[in-house]
Amino acid sequence: MGSPSKVAKHQTVAQLTNLQDSFPKVLPEPAFVRALHMERRRSERSEQSFLLMLVDLTTLLADPNGDTAVGKIVRALPSVARDTDACGWFTQNAILAIIFIAIPPERRELANDVIKLKTWATLRQELGVDQLARIRLSFEFFPEVQDKKPPTPADRRLHSEVRPNASASRTSHAIKRVVDILGSLTALILLSPLFGLIAVIIKLTSKGPILFRQTRIGQYGSPFTFLKFRSMYADNNPEIHQEYVKRFIAGHVNLDASKSSEPRVYKLTSDPRIVPFGRFLRRTSLDELPQFWNVLRGEMSLVGPRPPTMYELELYQPWHRRRMEARPGITGLWQVNGRSKVAFDDMVRLDLRYAKTWSLWLDFQIILRTPRVLLSGEGAY
Repeated sequence: MGSPSKVAKHQTVAQLTNLQDSFPKVLPEPAFVRALHMERRRSERSEQSFLLMLVDLTTLLADPNGDTAVGKIVRALPSVARDTDACGWFTQNAILAIIFIAIPPERRELANDVIKLKTWATLRQELGVDQLARIRLSFEFFPEVQDKKPPTPADRRLHSEVRPNASASRTSHAIKRVVDILGSLTALILLSPLFGLIAVIIKLTSKGPILFRQTRIGQYGSPFTFLKFRSMYADNNPEIHQEYVKRFIAGHVNLDASKSSEPRVYKLTSDPRIVPFGRFLRRTSLDELPQFWNVLRGEMSLVGPRPPTMYELELYQPWHRRRMEARPGITGLWQVNGRSKVAFDDMVRLDLRYAKTWSLWLDFQIILRTPRVLLSGEGAY
């Protein structure tokens, strides 16, 4: 027979499940998450905002009378929402949520304040002071503001697609992580002489550190330190690349393309910041080798989208941000399908296709195609 605490927990879950059946306005977790993703896609197309309000009941449920209090909340909370909004479990029997749709961007702050006041007023009518203190409210707008703070608890759920076979997906991702660890560790060991040779040449041919470190944005918006062999002069003007990125994301063809008969290249091909040896490193993609360390640390994968910089992210349209649903990689669909010959929106579409159709077999195919692309130098500058 189980311990009293476990028995009480099972009883609470059973009571909440019965309560769920009694209040169809409160969607169960799978249905609510589907509604959240549908609203996210609608928002990307309509350019209207929605507000996701989370009501964390985890601490309240630890109270001996928590299940009764939660029952009152489940009854009362839908009254805060409009008929067109969606109310349900963000995390089943733990976090309730409401999606407030179609909020004009200029009314975000006002909507946030009004909804917060209305929610607390509703909760005060149902709960005592001690119980109110155990509830935590949080609010997340989509699309996000440009100067958004670090990732919030809602980000992973908001930006991750629902997969029909969750257990199989978890197993496949676990295998992918094992492959990443073994692959990156093997590469770091076998290529260590090449690492040493490149490091010596960099130190002999230009002043500055061997490695270039830069903050990049990883899966679900998590920042990490991205590593490359330094291919540029140590003191350089980053505005050159930032200005180019603006043109690239806006869909403007590289102005360095010399002849209209030549293939268009979406890359800064005559960057004055690059040292002579750096051009060789970039042409052969040897400057990317230190990223095996990022893979080993779990910040990147062998296969996935390229991680953007913060100033790139600030220029993204809402639908562009969905490319960060997958863990960034050293190689990916974009790299084996033209690289710098692919326009930005098409690159994003390739990344979205990868995130949506990902499988271990797809990763294997991309890895097999990568050496040919590297040896040919196709799209590398």
